[in-house]
Amino acid sequence: MSEYEQIINDIHIGIDAICAEFPMGYWRELDRQRAYPSEFVEKLTRTGFLAALIPTEFGGSEISLRAALEILKRIHYNGANAAACHAQMYIMGTLLKYGTPAQKQKYLPGIASGDIRLQAFGVTEPNSGTDTLSLTTFAKKTDSGYLINGQKIWTSRAEYSDLLMLLARTTPIEQVTKKTDGLSVFLIDLRKVNDKQIQIKPIRTMVNHSTTEIFIEGLEVAQDALIGNEGEGFKYILSGMNAERILIAAECIGDAQWFINQSCNYGNNRILFNAPITKNQGVQFPISKSYAHMKAAELMVHNAADKFDSGINDGESANIAKLLAADASWMAAEACLQTFGGFGFAEEYDVERKYRETRLYQIAPISTNMILSYIGEKILGMPKSYG
Repeated sequence: MSEYEQIINDIHIGIDAICAEFPMGYWRELDRQRAYPSEFVEKLTRTGFLAALIPTEFGGSEISLRAALEILKRIHYNGANAAACHAQMYIMGTLLKYGTPAQKQKYLPGIASGDIRLQAFGVTEPNSGTDTLSLTTFAKKTDSGYLINGQKIWTSRAEYSDLLMLLARTTPIEQVTKKTDGLSVFLIDLRKVNDKQIQIKPIRTMVNHSTTEIFIEGLEVAQDALIGNEGEGFKYILSGMNAERILIAAECIGDAQWFINQSCNYGNNRILFNAPITKNQGVQFPISKSYAHMKAAELMVHNAADKFDSGINDGESANIAKLLAADASWMAAEACLQTFGGFGFAEEYDVERKYRETRLYQIAPISTNMILSYIGEKILGMPKSYG
């Protein structure tokens, strides 16, 4: 067994053991209450899995993205949901790549140990949506740092995070040559702000995603809250977004595997007309087709991760990996629900919960339509289809 294979094997054993402590009933109850899986996240943190991409000098494991994605994939393979904590794995990449030595030393060891939670990423705004470059949250330069005002939405896990990574304008859009200029990244310590400066309001959704909207008013931060150079923040978050898409794609692969396993196990044991229902091609073929699509998508996810690990910030492979994996998981979900029939709508089988959860990835963290637009314009040279 190679060193890489040993790492993957250890990850699978470790994640399987953790998930065994948090069976389906745990996730079912959380879903009913729309509650955050604090115990599960704490266990993942304390066992070091969420520090997988942090260098060893700061207390992390420093494994490759290709290996780290197995953590999230295996969580979903077990029917759990890594959305409660996955952001910590890719958000900290911006700090790691562009933070000062002092910022890294101040935060990374605590993030690795679990003493500091970095889960919240404030980018999207109500009036800009996917049009990130049109955001209006503004950080005005002051003698001591910056004064920030604005609003963010779909900032998941902000209630359960000690730090908020925030993208804001530092130069008005009408004063920049390119819309990508004049954006800056700030790392906000939420433990040091009051409710008036930052108001966090939960948004109840069809999935248990702990998402919120944030209102920022008169928030003063010191100069050392700025990550990297002022005005260059957009390029900083792009590499993080590629990592995000690869890791989310891995979760989709795990979802697809879970759905396929459930379909086979249920269908092979569901006897109608004196035979398992999976004997019928109308049941068997959709499951088989979803398996083939899952395996193909998984290869693309590995390809994108290998490029990322090699230092190639390749938007094409990251976006296509996310697109194909999201489609594969949705195809497997449809086949699974159809296999279970009416029982698929019953809470006790968990299919309806996972069905709702995996549907999210057709929309977030970037919609499939936006990826198709990216492919058409940036890769195939077609006219821009929006804006």
